[in-house]
Amino acid sequence: MRASPVLILLAATLALAGCRKATPQEGEAQQARAVSVTTVQSRPITGSLAASGDLAPREEAAVLPEVNGYRVARVLADVGAYVRAGQTLVELDPALINSQLAQQQALAAQAEVQALQAEAEAARVKGLDNQGVLSQEQIDQRRFAARAARATADAQAAALKDVRTRAAKLSVAAPVSGLILERTVRPGDLSAGGATPWFRMARDGQVELQAQMSEDDLARVRVGQHAMVTLPSGASVAGVVRLMSPQIDPQTKLGYVRILLPVRPDIRSGGFGRAVFTDASAMAPAVPETAVRYDADGASVMVVGADNRVKRVGITAGERGSGLVQLTKGPPVGARIVAAAGGLLLDGDLVRPVAAAAPPAKTAVKAPGR
Repeated sequence: MRASPVLILLAATLALAGCRKATPQEGEAQQARAVSVTTVQSRPITGSLAASGDLAPREEAAVLPEVNGYRVARVLADVGAYVRAGQTLVELDPALINSQLAQQQALAAQAEVQALQAEAEAARVKGLDNQGVLSQEQIDQRRFAARAARATADAQAAALKDVRTRAAKLSVAAPVSGLILERTVRPGDLSAGGATPWFRMARDGQVELQAQMSEDDLARVRVGQHAMVTLPSGASVAGVVRLMSPQIDPQTKLGYVRILLPVRPDIRSGGFGRAVFTDASAMAPAVPETAVRYDADGASVMVVGADNRVKRVGITAGERGSGLVQLTKGPPVGARIVAAAGGLLLDGDLVRPVAAAAPPAKTAVKAPGR
């Protein structure tokens, strides 16, 4: 039996098709490595706001003598001591004031006697007006003398009160309760008004951080907001924003916040602190930590292009946490990247993208405490 021409033609076609080789593009696509890909997404960076500044007393009090010209007899407090309001810090030599006090007491007593004598003489002419016993001029003179003597006695009594008040001020007391930060007085010094304060105090021992911030950062802070403050010793302490700057410096464009800290011996005025606002957040590009790889050229991610070829793109990493890394520099939001960075991919490699499970949209980069 002879084969049909149609069957012979069909067999020849199938034979030729079986012998045709795949094109290079088809072969490369078949050999492309399957990789998990994700996208750069904008996520909230919690704890990303930080500021630094100096530690300073919440309220500073100065101690100065209220009387001038007296020698310091004893100094009863020193730097680092916690004193109570009204507690005596310095005693002045009372020798001079005691002699003035004795003299003024005598003058006041003398003036009082003279006033009583003049008042008694004025009392004797009471009711004798126009009686002809004494002239009206003599009667008026006794009355005026009594008034003048009483005024003199009152003046001497006031002078005595002044001396007693100054004597009481020989004990220089603390105006408020608090911690003594500085002392400049020594035994033998002469008290003088308007001089350098003898003591500087932090009222109630409270110290706070005055942190400098830009105008944009200030807009993200509020009174009552919490912050973790790192001290010069490396210890961290929780603080609360007490006060915000009402204005921005026109030269530096900076403002400040004052963060109240607990009373602790390791929180010292004049030191330096850094605050991280734990409940402040901002949106920023972020990628999974597994997508970032590190080599001699620094940190990078592998970006998958529209043609499914990968390209290394250098990044600058910011905050880290919750399995995510903030990108302060890198590919834009929406770019496809390899989810698991590895050393087997090179620039230009063709890959077969497989969508990776993305973190929940509300996941935030929670920066670790510093």
